[in-house]
Amino acid sequence: MNIAKMMQQAKKMQENMQKMQEELAAMEIGGEAGGGMVKVLMGGDRTVRRITIDPSLWDEQDKELVEDLTAAAINNASQKVEELAKQKQQGLMAGMPLPPGFSL
Repeated sequence: MNIAKMMQQAKKMQENMQKMQEELAAMEIGGEAGGGMVKVLMGGDRTVRRITIDPSLWDEQDKELVEDLTAAAINNASQKVEELAKQKQQGLMAGMPLPPGFSL
């Protein structure tokens, strides 16, 4: 493979990665904790867009419980975003020759 062809492939891959990141940013992925008592809507760019807390949690008057469930819901959504990004990267890189030892 010559250098010019490699540079073309690298440029195309960079364009595809940019497009994938834009698609991910536009997506909304949900996470939850406490059996759905706390729900988080996160963008593919990992911005938290909405948090919904079941009103019954306020009846408990347990601030620490609400904080823990909120953190768990955010972590759940973040993990889903990570998995989705990884799947999209693998799909993008399918069929491209990678150097030995290089993986996504």
